[in-house]
Amino acid sequence: MLTGGCRCGAVRYQSDAENTARHGLCHCADCRRSSGAPAVAWLAVPLGGFAVTQGEAVRWDGQGGAERYFCGTCGTGLYYLNGAVLPGIADIQSATLDDADAYAPGAQIQCAERLGYMASLNEMPAFDRFPPGIEFLET
Repeated sequence: MLTGGCRCGAVRYQSDAENTARHGLCHCADCRRSSGAPAVAWLAVPLGGFAVTQGEAVRWDGQGGAERYFCGTCGTGLYYLNGAVLPGIADIQSATLDDADAYAPGAQIQCAERLGYMASLNEMPAFDRFPPGIEFLET
């Protein structure tokens, strides 16, 4: 059983999917604008086994039948439905899973729209926490 929810805990969901259809890191501009992040990881599960178990997600309708659901309290993006493009699938924002580290994406999609710097993340310095020596300008 997959379980997850929003940051504040107001909305919870579950899926009885043992095997997921796909898990991809999406670089499209629509996902970037909706999340405020450079990419979003989506885990596709059968719609018939997906359910919101607590609270009620808020729906925002996008173009082409896109339905994006999020928590109306904390704003966390949760899942996506689009019967025309993804019939029978609920696409879960996999970072909202209770055990998000258990499911690694298997592909990057919509790379034609990927931000240039995302292709070379492994070349950037990496820190376990906030790096030392960063000073901010006072106003």
